[in-house]
Amino acid sequence: MNGDPIIELSKISVYQNENLILANVSLAIHKGELLYLIGKTGSGKSSLLKTIYAELPVRAGTARVVGYDLKMLRTRDVPFLRRKLGIVFQDFQLLMDRSVNENLFFVMRATGWKDKRQMQKRLLEVLAKVNLGNKGAKMPHQLSGGEQQRVAIARALVNDPEVILADEPTGNLDPESSEGIISLLTDISKTGRAVVVATHNYTFFDKYPARTVMCEQGKVLPVNLPR
Repeated sequence: MNGDPIIELSKISVYQNENLILANVSLAIHKGELLYLIGKTGSGKSSLLKTIYAELPVRAGTARVVGYDLKMLRTRDVPFLRRKLGIVFQDFQLLMDRSVNENLFFVMRATGWKDKRQMQKRLLEVLAKVNLGNKGAKMPHQLSGGEQQRVAIARALVNDPEVILADEPTGNLDPESSEGIISLLTDISKTGRAVVVATHNYTFFDKYPARTVMCEQGKVLPVNLPR
């Protein structure tokens, strides 16, 4: 691939409190790349993502993400890092007491948007990208699980991030909805964003192939999946 990696980890260690979860992790991810991060529950997938978005500290090795040196990152700079990252969780994490539109406006206001006209324009853009252009007035409970996850992806796209980190984004979805979410994330990677999908659902790898790495026994290893 051309250009410098948008995420570059070199010999990092990943800890949860004082427990070493992953050791000697080296990984480079480029713009426009879709990467699958696989492994059993508890193998360190979520911990690695948390390290990338600076919820867990880098204690050893070096890590650069969207231009930030994570080892030298100051607490006050974490919000600026995260504005360049879109994070998608398994359980959607929507605000259930407000509409789809208000969920997105909430994130915009929290990240410094003030111009109402620009906010409305961006809202329509991201809902269109996830094929929910007519669902803005709905409450989350009125949507299917797949639609709720699409709202979560729209929310992740609001600030035009350089990277999308998706932690088990299909974990609570039926097979048809799961495939739709992976198809959407694949399309997002084709717009030039790096997309990292942590998953233990391998059923869509044939249809949506991508480079794959595995968390196993405290290491992150390249995988060649059978086709």
